[in-house]
Amino acid sequence: MAPTPSSEAVATVTTDDLNNPNSPLAKRSIYFDFDQYSVKPEFQSLLQSHADYLRNHPSRRVLIQGNTDERGTSEYNLALGQRRSQAVMSALETLGVQATQLEAVSLGKEKPVALGHDEDSWAQNRRADLVYR
Repeated sequence: MAPTPSSEAVATVTTDDLNNPNSPLAKRSIYFDFDQYSVKPEFQSLLQSHADYLRNHPSRRVLIQGNTDERGTSEYNLALGQRRSQAVMSALETLGVQATQLEAVSLGKEKPVALGHDEDSWAQNRRADLVYR
């Protein structure tokens, strides 16, 4: 009798993976260094997972929200947040995602996830979030 393939043997991304906390798609934030908007190499595999999902689900859309820490003026942070969201959008397009599936916006420093006034809090707020719609 031939062995049957285990369901664990194949790692594919399905629609349910968006809601599976153990899926790579559960991670939806890309973090940035202070005053930077280049996507760091350690986030390439995360972006690849999201790109694979989006290519396989062309009707899905993602809003990319660029965020900053509290330091700097509102105007400066809105511009930096926009550059961060556009950097993530560009990376996803390079990985084959259609531009029509993506929208980049900036929230600047208005939507922090950490409310402290220290480096750990600031690091958590320097991010771009992927919001599926």
